[in-house]
Amino acid sequence: MSEQNELIKRRLEELEKIRELGINPYPHRFDVTSDSETLISNFNDPESDEEKESRKSETVSVAGRIMAIRKMGKATFCHIKDETGRIQIYIKKDEIGDISYDVFRLLDIGDIIGVTGYLFRTKTGEVSVHAVSYELLTKSIHPLPVVKEETTESGEKIIHDAFADVELRYRQRYIDLIVNENVKDVFIKRTKIIQSIKRTLEKNKFFEVETPTLQSLYGGANAQPFVTHHNALDIDLYLRISNELFLKRLIVGGFNRVYEFVRDFRNEGIDRTHNPEFTQVEWYQAYGDYFDSMNMFEEVVEQACIDSNGTTKVTYGDIELDFKRPWKRLRMSDAILDKTGLNIHEIKKQEIIDYLNTNGIDFDPKISHSKGLLIANLFEETCEEDLIQPVFIYDFPIDTTPLCKPLREYTPEQLKEMDSDPEKVIFAERFEPYVNKWEMGNSYTELNDPVLQRKLLEGQVERGRAGEKETHPLDEDFLKAIEVGMPPTTGVGMGVDRLVMLLTNSHSIRDVIFFPLMRPL
Repeated sequence: MSEQNELIKRRLEELEKIRELGINPYPHRFDVTSDSETLISNFNDPESDEEKESRKSETVSVAGRIMAIRKMGKATFCHIKDETGRIQIYIKKDEIGDISYDVFRLLDIGDIIGVTGYLFRTKTGEVSVHAVSYELLTKSIHPLPVVKEETTESGEKIIHDAFADVELRYRQRYIDLIVNENVKDVFIKRTKIIQSIKRTLEKNKFFEVETPTLQSLYGGANAQPFVTHHNALDIDLYLRISNELFLKRLIVGGFNRVYEFVRDFRNEGIDRTHNPEFTQVEWYQAYGDYFDSMNMFEEVVEQACIDSNGTTKVTYGDIELDFKRPWKRLRMSDAILDKTGLNIHEIKKQEIIDYLNTNGIDFDPKISHSKGLLIANLFEETCEEDLIQPVFIYDFPIDTTPLCKPLREYTPEQLKEMDSDPEKVIFAERFEPYVNKWEMGNSYTELNDPVLQRKLLEGQVERGRAGEKETHPLDEDFLKAIEVGMPPTTGVGMGVDRLVMLLTNSHSIRDVIFFPLMRPL
């Protein structure tokens, strides 16, 4: 720390000397006419001395941060980094004048300059800008970590002294973006993925909307909310855990296909694939069912993969994933049967408990209290580890959600009989897409029976009173909307951050969120 303080002290002294030379180290603007990538890719070597001489009148202006500097008496080479890459700058004292050169010798790695000059190729073959003039645009006070790059004889790049402390990188993302080239590429690709999803949905006639982040009642998912308080209204509010119930209100109101990218907030744990603040996209389609949503989900993801990587195949760690349609589709009951040999349609609730206990699988009887919830727990603990390539797991116990329609094959009499028998499980038209063992989203054929909807939400309230933390509250306005009449509808929620992780080979959700939540120092 003392060494860094000395560097900051020296830079402050340089700043004062620059001001004494009559130079404003923080001017208001600079005219940029091109960027490093364009200049380098479009450069053609002059074919004659006359053409070479005429090039000197074809000036360009670039700006960027000094990332390397080599001072040599009356001439200096440096590399600046702009938004598109790096380009070398050549500056001669005789050409820019004594004061400008004296100022330049007071500059450091991290300072931002604007340069006007002409292009040429050095003896080592590097396209460079021969400076006619330059302007100091920002004097950096805090030194950057110096990343040293070595290229071996075989062409392999070796990085020394990298800014590699993971926690420091997340806390100081601005430095991470400057010195670690690949980090910016991840976030550029993230934007391409989001843009691709929007294009695919809009091509299929979905309409983008906005719904509230602050909600007087939270709902749409089983999760714990963040609570805040509005002073003027003197009411507690919740940061949304999902936008589902509002999007369904829009379906009721006559918007037949809607989607929204949202920041959701869940007051839960933090790990490699979970952050309390995360991005989801949800879309709802009137007059469709969960098979329509499966088709749309795989189309959206396949196209996002192509648009961001140029292919349907990506490497994640040491695994090659292929998002090419169609994806495999597997009922939850069949997945459990294949892995455990248990036929969940025939065995009793106690047999599932015995299997879990025998195999050392923990479960909370307060949460997994019904046969349906035990089945869901059994699936998660035994089957998820095998779900590597994209697959849709479908037909979940209805106990897992109060917002989904029962399978269409049930008659009203069967539903009534099954509802009164704790050993019978009602399955619902719900699916979850899995990739790399991760659940990537959630989808239903949405429940639009107002009587059954009320009953299931009231059941959630009772479960909450019994001690279960992640349950839906009773939203009377939402129930009123369903009573007004919602057409047959299907909806999807997709975790955008996890998709970006897969398509960028990133192994922590914090690697794909610019500013992840961190504990204060």
